[in-house]
Amino acid sequence: MLPEPISFLQPVELPILSVTDLSLSLKQLVEGHFRRVRVRGEISGFKRHTSGHAYFTLKDQDSIIDAVSWRGTNLKAPLQDGLEVIVTGRLTTYPGRSKYQIVVDGAEAAGEGALLKVLLERKARLQAEGLFEHKRPLPAFPKTIGVITSATGAVIQDILHRLSDRYPCHVLVWPVLVQGPGAADQITAAIRGFNALEQKPDLLIVARGGGSLEDLWCFNEENVVRAAAASQIPLISAVGHETDTTLIDWASDLRAPTPTAAAELATPVLSQVRYTIRQHSQRLYNLVDRQFTNDSLHLTNLARALPSPQQVLEQTMLRVDDWGDRLSQAYGVFLNYKHQSLVFQRTRLRAPLPLLDSGNQKVGQLADRLIYSQQQFLNQLMDRLTLQSTCLEQNSYQRILKRGFSLITVGDHVVSSVDYFRQNPHASVDLHFSDGTVKVETNAFRP
Repeated sequence: MLPEPISFLQPVELPILSVTDLSLSLKQLVEGHFRRVRVRGEISGFKRHTSGHAYFTLKDQDSIIDAVSWRGTNLKAPLQDGLEVIVTGRLTTYPGRSKYQIVVDGAEAAGEGALLKVLLERKARLQAEGLFEHKRPLPAFPKTIGVITSATGAVIQDILHRLSDRYPCHVLVWPVLVQGPGAADQITAAIRGFNALEQKPDLLIVARGGGSLEDLWCFNEENVVRAAAASQIPLISAVGHETDTTLIDWASDLRAPTPTAAAELATPVLSQVRYTIRQHSQRLYNLVDRQFTNDSLHLTNLARALPSPQQVLEQTMLRVDDWGDRLSQAYGVFLNYKHQSLVFQRTRLRAPLPLLDSGNQKVGQLADRLIYSQQQFLNQLMDRLTLQSTCLEQNSYQRILKRGFSLITVGDHVVSSVDYFRQNPHASVDLHFSDGTVKVETNAFRP
């Protein structure tokens, strides 16, 4: 219950309120006066909790206010930082903290210009990353096609019907939300889920019918665009009508103006494929037939140029007879040669003694020559030895000592210069004569 208004014109005693009473009074006053509000502002600090609830603030040039959007709330405009929106909701307070916020149950962009601004900024940023550059070729004859779209509605029926008419193949449908909260996350999960399958589809189609910019906004979300660009499976985007363009169209490998067109772009016409196969089969048959005919003519011409087998056989028989005659003659000549050789060897074997005598004479002559040569070599060596002994004796130092010379030594060393005594005036040396050795002590050096 609200307290009575207090007049400040007359002195009265102010009631004493507890903090809780004051907070509850403010809650009743604020929530009672602002039951429903519409507020325009720019979204800032957007955060989606794991529970699915979204928390953010609305701000203008001078003020901010907290806002919350519970999970499952259907909003026309996407909630993201930087977007100017008009939100509808109710004002609530937290008595325990004396704070207030808006519980948002409706949101719309403050004009399409605000959404387009966000869209263009996001497109430029993703394009600068190179997210739209790499395009994968589509398979010519896909066996399995994965379709990501709503489980209900005309889109999935149009795609299945068109695929059935043109090129019946295996179709895997991954149902997702295509609008509103949670749609972008489901589309992203579907693209990644198809790529994670062990038996992957050959092609993906992401499809949705037409709608406003706000309705198609989930296909502009960054997580969807990145999943499409990273897909290992070629992907066709078919979102909205021909005039609608979303960011997934830029990231996909091919953009189809409509879902029906996506089914046509994904598959060939079976009847045309069969017709093409028949044409190629006929061309192959004609080619093989023409080659067979040409080869037959070529073989016929070769056969005409070849001699008859009878002629070849007769010529071979003549050559064999000729070779036989030549071999008989050669064999006779060979036998005659061997016979003559045997007669000659027999003649030589009948008189071996003369040959032995002649051999002995040769051996004796060679032995005499060897002995003579050996004696000559020894004589030459003795003469050289005698000459060298005479030279050695004449040059011996003993012979020089006999002529009156002496040899001075200190230990094992010969003193060959007076410099030794200049350095060692008191020295003990040995004087060697031809008939003996004398030990000499020196007392002084006189130059």
